[in-house]
Amino acid sequence: MSVCAFMKRILAAGAALLFAAAAAAPASACTGIRLRAADGGVVTGRTLEFGFFIPTDIVAVPRGHKVTSQTPLGPGLTWTGKYAAVGAALEGSADFIDGINEKGLAVGLFYFPTFANYAETTKETQPKSVAIADFGTWLLTNFASLDEIRSAAESGAVAIAPTLVKGFPPEPQPVHFVVYDKTGASIIIEPLDGKLKVFDNPLGVITNSPTFDWHMINLRNYVALNPRNVPPVTIDGVTFHQLGQGSGMLGLPGDFTPPSRFVRAAVFSATAVPAKDAQHAVFQLFHILNNFDIPVGVAREEQDGVIHTNYTMLTTARDAQALKYYWKTYDDQTIRVIDMNALDLNGKDLIKLPTKGEQTVLDVTKAMK
Repeated sequence: MSVCAFMKRILAAGAALLFAAAAAAPASACTGIRLRAADGGVVTGRTLEFGFFIPTDIVAVPRGHKVTSQTPLGPGLTWTGKYAAVGAALEGSADFIDGINEKGLAVGLFYFPTFANYAETTKETQPKSVAIADFGTWLLTNFASLDEIRSAAESGAVAIAPTLVKGFPPEPQPVHFVVYDKTGASIIIEPLDGKLKVFDNPLGVITNSPTFDWHMINLRNYVALNPRNVPPVTIDGVTFHQLGQGSGMLGLPGDFTPPSRFVRAAVFSATAVPAKDAQHAVFQLFHILNNFDIPVGVAREEQDGVIHTNYTMLTTARDAQALKYYWKTYDDQTIRVIDMNALDLNGKDLIKLPTKGEQTVLDVTKAMK
């Protein structure tokens, strides 16, 4: 994207700044990555951050799940889901923030402040409009491939309606989406200028604002980064050695802003030594995402005398080939898993499990010899 085009997009986002300011308190700092295992397995995952606690459930949606989405004008798109799905949803709902479906499609919702620009809902667009909170569910329950999604998004067959999200400030929340298929191929869907723009995502990485194409251009600033340590340099007879490990990564940005996290996510996933299989890649993915953990207090702002601090509430991993969904939380670092193969995908009802847990400590004193 040219500088002029980027500035035009910033100016066009002026109206969005009004609601983005209101939404600043819960602004998310999520990071998503993809890893490929040596045996061809693929896993994806992400962190989930907000400025206040957002209760979530792990929800399993069966085939045939019926949804009528809402718009500012009333009922919008109605559909009956073709595919079962499991993932993290807003508590008490089937509004997926993150998840996988039985065809190996994985979807994640990420914050996109000051750049999200939704189409105005009209009587003409109302029947094809999907609420912000329902869009992830619409993707997971209706599609088996990226090509199908790209066609629906780019043809204008669907629109994201600027709706409110329960539990969030009373303004439409700015979001964009990452989608992976079971091969690891990926796209990004962003609401820009009232339309849905689809980007190929060859690195499998996503964070937040600005737009995805800007992040890809920004990576050119870091092409000198290298996982190999630099060799000693001799100047006028004096030899200078590296001070320690990691000299090839000197200049890697370490802050929590979306551009910096995007660079780190791209570098860490690209330089990861492939695990032997998907199961071990899941553990490797959690280790990498630990680098993006935001502890309470380090990223915060004050509004009306109230301090809002972003922190990593939830970290998930998806093995879309084995149909397994993993997660851990800020309060419980135990990794838990749901195996879709063991669920009744033709069930009549939603089933759910709260993500919250309480960290336990294993006392191994008696095992000492």
